[in-house]
Amino acid sequence: MLVSIDDQASLLYAQAGLQLTSEPDHPFVQAEVARWSLAIEQQHVHVAVDDNNTPIGFIVLGYVDRQPYLDQIAVHPQHMRQGIGSKLLDVALCWSGRRRLWLTTYAHLPWNKPYYERHGFITIPPSECGSELCAIVQNQRSALPAPNQRIAMVHNPQAPGI
Repeated sequence: MLVSIDDQASLLYAQAGLQLTSEPDHPFVQAEVARWSLAIEQQHVHVAVDDNNTPIGFIVLGYVDRQPYLDQIAVHPQHMRQGIGSKLLDVALCWSGRRRLWLTTYAHLPWNKPYYERHGFITIPPSECGSELCAIVQNQRSALPAPNQRIAMVHNPQAPGI
């Protein structure tokens, strides 16, 4: 179910000229499935459903460098632009509590970095990221298109103005 929603949401990237790897046997995809499976076991996956209880979006949470990490957020295209992603992001922020919430995303797409900035996230240079987060960004840059556009962002609830 998560993979299906993510695959549908990823069509937006294809429309922007980014072909994301989706072959099930690709090491990047296998690692993602393993992380998501662990998150499910740890009850760190939250699913949004419609009025018929059909899954329409989700978040996958975890820890990186002992800090809360938003591994994935996806909303089915038929349900985008209805506030579902923002509600899921709010769940992630509540889950992280008073700790920083980290994520990685694309810098150049209007529905990525600017979206997170509107929710109080800021871009963090690699020199200020922990070793595990640096490894994640490096892995994404080696497997995903537009590698130089992959960035790390953080939401710091204790920062002034946030």
